[in-house]
Amino acid sequence: MSDHLQTGAGPAPAAPPPAGSAAPASCPSCRAAVTAAERFCEACGAPLNPTVEVAVLAPDGAESPVELSRPVSSIAVGQGAAEAAPVAAPVCASCGGAVGADGYCTTCGTKALSPRDHYVEQPASWVAACCDKGIRHPRNEDATAVAAEEPPGSRAVLVVCDGVSTSTDSDVAALAGARAARDVLVGSRPSGLGVPASRAAALAQAFAAATAQANAAVVANTAVDSDNAASCTFAAAVVEGDLVGYANVGDSRVYWLPDAGEALELSLDDSVAQVRIAMGVTREEAENGPQAHAITKWLGRDSQDFSPRTGSVELTAPGWVLVCSDGLWNYASAARDLQALVARLSSAAGGQPLPLAEALVAWANAQGGRDNISAALARRA
Repeated sequence: MSDHLQTGAGPAPAAPPPAGSAAPASCPSCRAAVTAAERFCEACGAPLNPTVEVAVLAPDGAESPVELSRPVSSIAVGQGAAEAAPVAAPVCASCGGAVGADGYCTTCGTKALSPRDHYVEQPASWVAACCDKGIRHPRNEDATAVAAEEPPGSRAVLVVCDGVSTSTDSDVAALAGARAARDVLVGSRPSGLGVPASRAAALAQAFAAATAQANAAVVANTAVDSDNAASCTFAAAVVEGDLVGYANVGDSRVYWLPDAGEALELSLDDSVAQVRIAMGVTREEAENGPQAHAITKWLGRDSQDFSPRTGSVELTAPGWVLVCSDGLWNYASAARDLQALVARLSSAAGGQPLPLAEALVAWANAQGGRDNISAALARRA
């Protein structure tokens, strides 16, 4: 999770709360102000019992709930927007008893793990994602949303959003934003004139539309009376045969990691660290120095510019397209370092994307897990 670098004018004034909305409450542990939709206290991390359900604005304008009490779904390209199928009632990991609506075991009282803390997605055999809260944070404010056609190497959409830890409801907003962007990119199949340059230009337009929709979803999932608006980063890749298009806002990243040859960090961070690197500071010093994770652009109500950086590259060798949050690249920032890591873990995972995504998350947790972790992968054979 990253921090804002506030520049220029302050955040837009909040609209008054709608009639009948729940009044702000306070955390029972530390007495900090909380909203009726929060699941954890931002001040002390104590679990809360939300009394209202936050809704995400679907692409067709209809509202549908973002349910954090069930696993997050992935979709196949061509299905359109999809919600997760209902799952069996959760059971207590300690005693096997039923977990109540408040998230606690009705038999022994143990707090149940939230499905939002760790989830995986695999819409096709060659595409997968894993998202995890890490070790040190009380909740998972990262989110992934992926989609793919089943034939390997045909078409895939990978999206990662990283909620800003200092803003309220970023866990809900990041998930809403990632899903909204995914659905736009699934529904948009720009081909241009068929030549690489034309396809790339058409993809750039699709990314702009997806980012705008993601930003709208983040805003829609921000409490109207919040003085600390939900916000998140954004990174996405669309793989179409031998072409990968990419976009980002903030410091979540897109990498191309071939099995052999030069690995590439395709995206370019909107961050203080990247500014320092451009000034000649070494990557190691910039990414470990003051305000290393302060971002200069983000999605959210208080964002003054959420236009994405976009680009594309032709793929000429077998390898992996990786979209990830800083919870992963914190520990292996340079493309060549991630390439070596992925090669080693991929061998142990049998070259399969889902075991590899989970292995990357497990590896980041083994390094300290100081942030939420997301890894979305597409394999080019």
